[in-house]
Amino acid sequence: MNMIRRFRSVKAMILAAGATIAFAASAAAQTQWVMASGYPENNFLTQNLRKWVEDVEKNSGGKLKIMLHTNDSLIKLDSIKSAVQRGQVQGGEIRLGVYGNEDPMFILDGVPFVASTYDDAWKLMEAQKPYFDKLFDKAGMVIAGYQVWPSQGFYTKFEVKSVEDFKGKKIRIYSTATQRMATLLGFNATILPFAEIPQAFSTGLIEALFTSAQTGVDIQAWDNTKYFTNVGAILSKNALIFNKRAFDSLPADVKKVVMDASDAYTKRSWEMSKAADAAQSAILKKNGMIVAEAPASVVEAMKKVGAQMASEWKATAKPDAIAVLDHYMAMLKTH
Repeated sequence: MNMIRRFRSVKAMILAAGATIAFAASAAAQTQWVMASGYPENNFLTQNLRKWVEDVEKNSGGKLKIMLHTNDSLIKLDSIKSAVQRGQVQGGEIRLGVYGNEDPMFILDGVPFVASTYDDAWKLMEAQKPYFDKLFDKAGMVIAGYQVWPSQGFYTKFEVKSVEDFKGKKIRIYSTATQRMATLLGFNATILPFAEIPQAFSTGLIEALFTSAQTGVDIQAWDNTKYFTNVGAILSKNALIFNKRAFDSLPADVKKVVMDASDAYTKRSWEMSKAADAAQSAILKKNGMIVAEAPASVVEAMKKVGAQMASEWKATAKPDAIAVLDHYMAMLKTH
């Protein structure tokens, strides 16, 4: 009887050990990533990123599990790039224009009228891609995909009739390029993170914005402004980035899934951005805002500012960066 009990006990131990080994093997086969984003759940950028996560998890058969923290809930937007680089998180989505002080390439799409249509923004993205691939690789990161913002405009309490209306007004912008643009147009420009906009209005730090219809809806711009004057001058970009060491540690088949999903994410963004632009403009109107295209004189003034900024950009950029701009301009002429 004791032998039978002993046999059963040994058998149970073997089965338990086998289950533990199987569980450990399963756990080892699954990699978990933490990712950070700075935008709310109803923003099309976040919705597209969620779809990317879904695609990766599904198509990898669960080998890569991703915990996405949105709306600045884990890491503030402007700090995501350094967090990915340090390996604090494995991935994130960043706004390229935030990093203009590191390399002029980050703000090229923030120069007015360099890329003012979705087709041009796509061509510029393609021209910039090899440069960014090399830049991020050198910094220990992988840049895998891009999202494009809708066209930008001015949120004001007053109707915009000419650039004279801008003189001395305190405006929030989001990059060194848009700060330079706003300054040249006569504004008193301040760079502020997305999440700080409502408080900046309430404390009088700002009285106007330059951003997209999407951001206007996100921060309920109708609480502080009445007019959205769309200038269509800038289609800036976000980027999907990973820590290089984390990416390199993935199995080859999972790497392919991640990059295929990233390509789809980029293509999908252009379509989602177009749809969001129209939808969010309608929401602004529904909430009592007056949405209008910029007067011809304002557009003309911004084109002059754009030309000046393009010259200034070339004066600060390295030869290989200037070569990207030249290649892009050549692309425009052949289409």
